[in-house]
Amino acid sequence: MLFPAINRSIASTVLVIGGLLSIVQVMPKYPLLLGERLFPHGGWIQVMLAMLYGGWLCHKMQDREERPKWRKRAWLLFSIVFFGQLMLGIFADPIFLMSGKLHLPIPAVILAGPIYRFEGLFMPILFISTLLLSGPAWCSQLCYFGAFDAWNARGKLERKMFPYHKQMRYSVLFLVMAGAFLLRISGASGVVATAFGIATGGIGLLVMLLFSRKRRKMVHCSSYCPIGTLVSCLKYLSPFRVRLTAGCCHCMACTNACRYDALHKEEIKKGKIGYTCTYCGDCLSACKHEAIEYYFPGLRPANAERLWIVITVVLHTCFLMIARI
Repeated sequence: MLFPAINRSIASTVLVIGGLLSIVQVMPKYPLLLGERLFPHGGWIQVMLAMLYGGWLCHKMQDREERPKWRKRAWLLFSIVFFGQLMLGIFADPIFLMSGKLHLPIPAVILAGPIYRFEGLFMPILFISTLLLSGPAWCSQLCYFGAFDAWNARGKLERKMFPYHKQMRYSVLFLVMAGAFLLRISGASGVVATAFGIATGGIGLLVMLLFSRKRRKMVHCSSYCPIGTLVSCLKYLSPFRVRLTAGCCHCMACTNACRYDALHKEEIKKGKIGYTCTYCGDCLSACKHEAIEYYFPGLRPANAERLWIVITVVLHTCFLMIARI
């Protein structure tokens, strides 16, 4: 029964990607797909390539042992394509950019931008929509910035929790929101606001280089990024969960696989997974007792896991095809 279930997952992924991107190809007056901008009917070629890519990635994500590797590779590919198109759009041809005003490709701007401008809710709505559909997958496969934190966190990790974790994450969230509001009411120019945005992103890169690389944990995503903090609070809007079962024997093997500081001895003994969990699934293959499982109301754990993979791969692929500044 396993192979038919996997095949259905792949087929569902391909069909949903094809349907969603076909709407994107047909509906807007101004082409959103880059292929259509480059040559006539190129958008349809891009749709077909996206369907092939999504089906292939869904297949790779089915294997728990291989999933961490392919998840990170696909995530890094997304970031490279995203920032590559940005550079081409700035230095080569505006055709690689979306229409409208250029905005900073920094996660904090998703929150700070609308507060500063009192408008521009597209990204917050998109962000909330992904939370509803796939929980915290934003922080494990959809954020254009986080892939670089994952790259810096590779290697043998430390088991100790990053100190001042909670203090840092909530302080940064407050400062970003308060800073954007103060810039707004003080009448600060767009240049000044942009400078603050760049500084926020620059500090984030330093956190990756100085802390994530040293501790082999994604300190930027789990302790610094204000969007990551929002994800950990709002992910419960989604019906998906990842949880420990009664089969957990507290062997702590899973703690060697988590880069998000979500698995610690104290919490595991209480039967809990930390709130920074992004449902990435990297820990599942580390648990030899199969005591970690996905949950969705009305579904068996294996089906809930496959459904989460399908939704996440669909979102990732559509973002890959559309996400541009």
